[in-house]
Amino acid sequence: MADDAVPQTFRALVEGAERKFAKVRDAPAYGRGPNHYFPKVFKAYMKLWDYQQKNRSRLVESGLQRWEIGEIASRIGQLYFVQYMRTSEARFLLESYIFYEAILNRGYFEGSSFKALKDRGLRFKELRFYARFLLVALILNRWEMVKLLLDRFKALVDDSKAKFPDTTFKEWKVVMQEMVRFMKVDAAFSNTRPLRYCAMFDSYPNSLPYVARFHAKKVLKLRDALLMSYHRNEVKFAELTTDTFRMLQCLEWEPSGSFYQKQPVESYDNGVSTDQSGTSGLIDINLVADMTDPSLPPNPKKAVLYRPSVIQLLAVLAAICDELPPDSVMLIYIAASGDSGQTTVPHKHISGSVRTSLKLNTVHERSNFMPENLVNGKGGSSHPFESSVWLGPTRSGGSNNLYPGDLIPFTRRPAFFIIDSDNSHSFKVLHGAERGEPAALLLSPLRPTFKNQSGGDIVQNGSQFTLFLTAPLRACWQMFGLAFSDDEVDVMEDAESIVSAAFSEWEVILCTSTSLNLVWAQVLSEPLLRRLILRFIFCRSVLTLFRRQGDNARYLPVCLPELPDSVSPHSEIVQSAVLRLAEHLKVSHYFGFDKL
Repeated sequence: MADDAVPQTFRALVEGAERKFAKVRDAPAYGRGPNHYFPKVFKAYMKLWDYQQKNRSRLVESGLQRWEIGEIASRIGQLYFVQYMRTSEARFLLESYIFYEAILNRGYFEGSSFKALKDRGLRFKELRFYARFLLVALILNRWEMVKLLLDRFKALVDDSKAKFPDTTFKEWKVVMQEMVRFMKVDAAFSNTRPLRYCAMFDSYPNSLPYVARFHAKKVLKLRDALLMSYHRNEVKFAELTTDTFRMLQCLEWEPSGSFYQKQPVESYDNGVSTDQSGTSGLIDINLVADMTDPSLPPNPKKAVLYRPSVIQLLAVLAAICDELPPDSVMLIYIAASGDSGQTTVPHKHISGSVRTSLKLNTVHERSNFMPENLVNGKGGSSHPFESSVWLGPTRSGGSNNLYPGDLIPFTRRPAFFIIDSDNSHSFKVLHGAERGEPAALLLSPLRPTFKNQSGGDIVQNGSQFTLFLTAPLRACWQMFGLAFSDDEVDVMEDAESIVSAAFSEWEVILCTSTSLNLVWAQVLSEPLLRRLILRFIFCRSVLTLFRRQGDNARYLPVCLPELPDSVSPHSEIVQSAVLRLAEHLKVSHYFGFDKL
């Protein structure tokens, strides 16, 4: 009887940890209130992990398989990722990566007994492990690891179809195809500057004294953000679309710890991988302390919503608004189709097991039908603001439409809106209609601009406006159809230097301007928002100065309240910066400069 005590205790610990984990996994990934249950779940898994380490030999004698150890480690990695999505704290994402990488390098799901290899359930566990690890590696920009995992994942899917011919693995093929499409979008730029805020690249010595001395009557800190995308056929992986992925990274700080010294991941013929980052073959929960940068401010909390209903979106906004700390501002990013939506076939669901294992929060993927047209006075809506953006699987009056007026109640707290839509300009009505705090508005052009005006599917490649706000030079490359390869790194670096010099100059202008509206002044000291403002100025100037025929207004972004004229596209200092960049990229003949 004594011989059975260790395995029985182990099984009891496993069952108890699993029950606690289920409650955390299904909890909403938003809200600032403390998650009291996370420490309990973490404690349960740490107790389980410690027990299996101390009693490993006895457990192995009683039949413990390596994949069972891997499953525990995978759960801990998943637990850390869930907490990262709730808090946006980089340390949780790094901890998740450590556990997943150790599972891979130690081959916990490999080398099991012959019976286990024939276990269909075990194969699904292994597939879910790869899908989860892919998501974590993707968010951390570990592109070499992503490529390795994707190759292993493809081989595993093919092997699964051969070993289990009576089982369909179509949903896992969909996951694989999603990742392939996602990587293709930015594959050429994987070795360029990070999207996260990096002090080395995004702070400028010449303007730093002006920024340090700048002090508005009211200073706000970015504490919370809501990121939402709802387009048909948009490139995504799990519940991260190309646009929300870019915005998520743009609103975080780039750690400078040893983890981000990205040595290459090597893959050998026998399938065993070796990563020289110092974490391989090791699960050390204290290792993350060496990878984080304590000098960096905390990341703002982010609620990432994939295809929410209007009701779900407003509920999350209400929770964020209600819990927003004093002297804080919330960023609201909405990317969705406007009045030009067209009818299409429904987007098929993938199986629940895949969706659950990859979901970012409790907002699930929904079927996607595009309406023939949105509310334009013919849809029977009596809403005071007829124009809207469209969220929802079917056209059913106003229930699937988000109107500008729906956002007005949330202007009782400071808000920074980014509306990226082909109907974004209808949200101008928010300006002057606020209920308490004047809001900052960055509104996308109604149409993208390309050299040949046939730059591909904007949704397929992500929004051009969002790309300008998150990676402005990539947007220029895309706009002019420029090819990029490792041989042109110097061209990109010189272009980055031109843009950095311009941003530094514009920062000084904003910090010394006597006409800067308080809405912008109160967020100018916040580096993440200041960078967005500078990139908006750049985006607006490039799109304004681009030569085109016909109505120009629909191709231009809008900001409300207005920024100073000294940084308008018609100012000499702004035009000279665009000219320098255009000449460097050999595209100056596409522009018209009236001040030069």
